[in-house]
Amino acid sequence: QVQLVESGGGSVQAGGSLTLSCVFSGDTYTMGWFRQGPGKEREGVAAISRGGTDTYYADSVKGRFTISRDNAKNTLYLHMNTMKAEDTATYYCAARRGIRVDAWDEQRSYAYWGQGTQVTVSS
Repeated sequence: QVQLVESGGGSVQAGGSLTLSCVFSGDTYTMGWFRQGPGKEREGVAAISRGGTDTYYADSVKGRFTISRDNAKNTLYLHMNTMKAEDTATYYCAARRGIRVDAWDEQRSYAYWGQGTQVTVSS
């Protein structure tokens, strides 16, 4: 059983930066960050392959956010720069149990989810 624990959320002003971390236990494949803003559906933010060689981003965060993972430390990261008010959301870490051919942001393809961490961006 894989467990995921996010941290690093908080409040930041527009234009600022924040880094989220997700410590994972167990064997994971592709991992991703998803978010759910107030009154919105949960959406994919970014994902990274097991070895870290392939990354995927939502258009809304390309060029501003960077996903990375350190498998030696069992930690997934999301570095967020030039943040906007619309980045305000609860951010979730997720992991796949095995190799999947689904799109990187297909939520049903992720077997494990963290509890979420709140990020608030004030303008």
